[in-house]
Amino acid sequence: MSNKKRYINLALGPIICAMAIVLLSDVLSSTSAQAVGILLWCIYWWSTRPVHIAITGLIPVVVNAFFNLAPMQDLTSQYFSASIILIFGSGLLTLPWCKIGLDKRLALKTLSLIGPSMKSQIVVWLLASVVLSVAMPNIAVVALLCPIAVSMLKAAGYDDIAKAAPAVPILLCIGWGAGVGGAGSPIGGAMNLAAIEHLEAFIGTEFMYIDWVIRMLPYFVISIIILIAYMLIMPFKVERLEGTKEYFKTSYDELGPMKSDEIICSIMFVLAMVGAFARPLFADILPGLEPAYIFLILGMLMFVITSAVNKKPLLTWEEAQQGTMWGMMILFGGGLALGSLVNASGASAELARLVTAMNLDGGITTLIIITIASRLISEFTNSTTSAAVMIPIVLSFTTELGLNPIPYWFICIMAFNAEYILPISIRAIPVAYGLDANQMFKKGILITVISMVSVVIVGWICLEYWPMFSELPYYSHP
Repeated sequence: MSNKKRYINLALGPIICAMAIVLLSDVLSSTSAQAVGILLWCIYWWSTRPVHIAITGLIPVVVNAFFNLAPMQDLTSQYFSASIILIFGSGLLTLPWCKIGLDKRLALKTLSLIGPSMKSQIVVWLLASVVLSVAMPNIAVVALLCPIAVSMLKAAGYDDIAKAAPAVPILLCIGWGAGVGGAGSPIGGAMNLAAIEHLEAFIGTEFMYIDWVIRMLPYFVISIIILIAYMLIMPFKVERLEGTKEYFKTSYDELGPMKSDEIICSIMFVLAMVGAFARPLFADILPGLEPAYIFLILGMLMFVITSAVNKKPLLTWEEAQQGTMWGMMILFGGGLALGSLVNASGASAELARLVTAMNLDGGITTLIIITIASRLISEFTNSTTSAAVMIPIVLSFTTELGLNPIPYWFICIMAFNAEYILPISIRAIPVAYGLDANQMFKKGILITVISMVSVVIVGWICLEYWPMFSELPYYSHP
């Protein structure tokens, strides 16, 4: 971005905020208009990126110091909420993987199943991205698989990745598959934790992760099938990649037998996952041991357990400082703070009343509006931003309409949990490795439309014909 364009975008952020305050002052209260102005400012800067997205995540606190729309403590606490702790803890658990080779072992073992045909390449790369992103941060999955894919392509004789025909579907599978996989579990991405954080504040009790898996499973499976089918009908200029199966087998064999450090790290991660999803079994006995603190406790043990290889801790603080995604955590906290600001100012309630005036009844039109709004914000910013913006509004306007907010909360999550068009967020990584951004844009438009239609259809069917989809055992709709 040129300096001139950057300066223009920098100036337009606060200008949009000021214009919103002026134009909306007759429609909303002054505090609500100010909150919406701040919301639009953040969305604009997240879209155009004149500064790093993490810096934009600090705007709610900085501007609130002048407008005083919400208690500052309520906003600043969002930057170290339970969800932030879970992200931090899961990072501590997985950071040693790269050093000891566990991440590469998991990826190569999965990919060794690939046959030489492009169809088998697509299916396995996509499923590997989906499965790994269910349990690992999306960005970590894409950052892990892209260099392996590039190495495989070079081994197959494609040295110029930007011009390699097979690189397009394979790198798209990684970027898109990791996005779809995020819907599979609450820890599949920061956007999911943001949605849970807002819901817990709304219902006043802890949300159990197993309830997510059960209710999201139909959409999760259908979205995977749709994406695989879409990728398989894509025309291939190359039908086979000879030698790739041997490449992965050789690469995996070079790692040797699984070492004690890898076994320990695997066990610790499995314990964290089991603890998170088995939470209902011990919630009454240990009410404070929420998933965030399970991950944090086990993550802290990485600093204590001694490596059998070099007789040093599996993780040092210096390594944690370097490997932790601090910017992503600030962005996530900023999204929560923005949602808190919108709620505390009364903006979400007033926006909900405006939506209510549209005579929505919670049916198919409501689902279409939620889906389109959530997906557009995701595509042009990122899904964490979409969760921060849309979830408070969805919870507010469904309540205003007298509807049970739970199914609409799940449908909103379906809508923002996949992005296909622009090379931003996790999709910037495949582009950095040589994928043509224009190819992502062209091929992403149709799958975006198909995906949104599937959200509406699956959401409506679940809402109408699956009572469990609309219920949580620990929440009763008034």
